[in-house]
Amino acid sequence: MITQIAEPSRLILVRLNPHEDLLQGLRAAVAEAEITNGAIVSGAGSLCRYHVHVVKTTNLPPGDVFFSGEGAFDILALTGVIIDGRIHAHVTFSNTEKAMGGHLEEGCEVLTFGIAAIVETPGVDLKEWDTLREF
Repeated sequence: MITQIAEPSRLILVRLNPHEDLLQGLRAAVAEAEITNGAIVSGAGSLCRYHVHVVKTTNLPPGDVFFSGEGAFDILALTGVIIDGRIHAHVTFSNTEKAMGGHLEEGCEVLTFGIAAIVETPGVDLKEWDTLREF
């Protein structure tokens, strides 16, 4: 286990418009705000298209299964981290029949709007946090 104490410095609120790509929009907002490290602490809105991946097996490395689809979905949660300027985010979404989610990929298209709250955490080094480690 690795821990770091971080002092949040800014809360950046991002609103994406209909037909914008959720991941591309978050990337643009992170670049515009010059965020190196931080956390995506909240998100809301809706999607008309999704594209995510989940882990495939319990073996290490587990591999990925990608899936996508279209329809009207509410975003239930959007969470993640910004590591060295890169976004590692997960999204959960639902309609009247099911809830799904996974690692956010390009291809998640905003339906009505998409909102994210990002907390910047300068002074921490998370470069190695998004890699598989075997001890």
